[in-house]
Amino acid sequence: MTQQGVRWTVEQVLALAPDAPSRKAGGRLGTPAPWSGTGAGEQAVWGLCEGSGGAPYRTVVALRGAERPGAAPGFHCTCPSRKVPCKHALGLLLLWASDGGGPAGAGSVPAGKPPDWARRRLAEGERRAEHRRAGPGPAAGGPKDAEAARRRAGQRAERMAAGASELERRLLDLLRGGLAGADRAGYGAWEETAARMVDAQAPGLAARVREVAAAAGSGRPGRLLEECALLHLLNRALLGVSALPGPPAATVRARAGVPVRAAEVLAAEGAAVRDDWLVLAQRDGTDGSLTTRRTWLRGARTGRTALLLGFASPGRAPEVDLPAGCSLDAELAPYPGSPPLRAALGTRFAPPRPGGRPPGSDTGAALAAYGRALCEDPWLEAWPAVLAGVVPVPGDGPVRDGAGGRGVHGPGGGWQLADAAGGAALPVDPRAAERPGLWRLLAVSGGDPVTVFGECGHRGFLPYTVWSPETGEATAL
Repeated sequence: MTQQGVRWTVEQVLALAPDAPSRKAGGRLGTPAPWSGTGAGEQAVWGLCEGSGGAPYRTVVALRGAERPGAAPGFHCTCPSRKVPCKHALGLLLLWASDGGGPAGAGSVPAGKPPDWARRRLAEGERRAEHRRAGPGPAAGGPKDAEAARRRAGQRAERMAAGASELERRLLDLLRGGLAGADRAGYGAWEETAARMVDAQAPGLAARVREVAAAAGSGRPGRLLEECALLHLLNRALLGVSALPGPPAATVRARAGVPVRAAEVLAAEGAAVRDDWLVLAQRDGTDGSLTTRRTWLRGARTGRTALLLGFASPGRAPEVDLPAGCSLDAELAPYPGSPPLRAALGTRFAPPRPGGRPPGSDTGAALAAYGRALCEDPWLEAWPAVLAGVVPVPGDGPVRDGAGGRGVHGPGGGWQLADAAGGAALPVDPRAAERPGLWRLLAVSGGDPVTVFGECGHRGFLPYTVWSPETGEATAL
């Protein structure tokens, strides 16, 4: 694939794009107009692309090693984008791939030797690759570094334990004063406590404190008691985390906010699992000032369900863009914890392709799976489930159609997903009524049984994707 005279296809180039906006932007740059000084050789493709500044962006794509299965080329560009590859690298490769369809050396990307600036970039990239292959040296990964890392981890554990102890005292004072009068303290006092948990390097505890604050202001003592109990359980588990087995201890640390790098997860020997992963759903939301993308997948051979989390700064889309219904041949490695749901995306062996309809279960099995997961992680809000052969039943609650209409009124209560074979039914999470997805679900079903993916939790079932009973096409809700 990297020999001179063999070009990549446009599909191979587009498969490298980190997201849909990058594919679109790269496509606009895949023409000769913005490029100059382009060339291609056995090891690289290079070129100068006009930008908004005075100097053009210097773009180099290193091809050496990209012929290995699952390997990717090396990308170098002087633009400020943090996406890999950036739109300039994609545009350059698209120009090279579609350059007349002939051998290298024809058209807009002629064969030749890289200029000095491109050779320097390639040499720098090769040195970095050699360093990664060689592993950390004595100065980077020796005993002193390991000792420093252990010392930092110990200091963080001490600060988190101090934060958990402070929260226990705060909860005790709250119970002594009575839950009915908890709202008199105001939100400011709880926010101050949450800020101290952030200072203690325990953002997970801070999030739980804010949940308590919201419950205190809701006027519902029952909900406040639930949130206090969950926070108390997390505090006690964190204070005794050293005595817990590996998976529960990892769950407690994750809930308290101890980060785990994706590179560490993928580097664990034997952790990566290769499968054809069907994308069940993809949802974007906000987590503070960040955009959070959740992508659920199911392995065709392993039957495992996995969750990918992606984050981006405001105004940017997370890099991983996998629409519901496609299938991806890739490796995933689970993060530590119990139950093992979150995963890191490793090597992709092929671009996404259309997938099929996933197998599912009835409502009773979905509830049982949620119960088992809740036993392993008491702070779990919901658990993913694929329901097969269910019929959406509209309710008479305040369900909107997304356009200001009054909606359809069905038999008593809220919306439900009922087993077509009879028996049980799951209530639909009331939060789904705030979106037009329920009516889209009803339209796809037409009264017939359908396959639905969503999350089963204490509020009910929150549907995300439905598959057409006729065509098997996935529709996001």
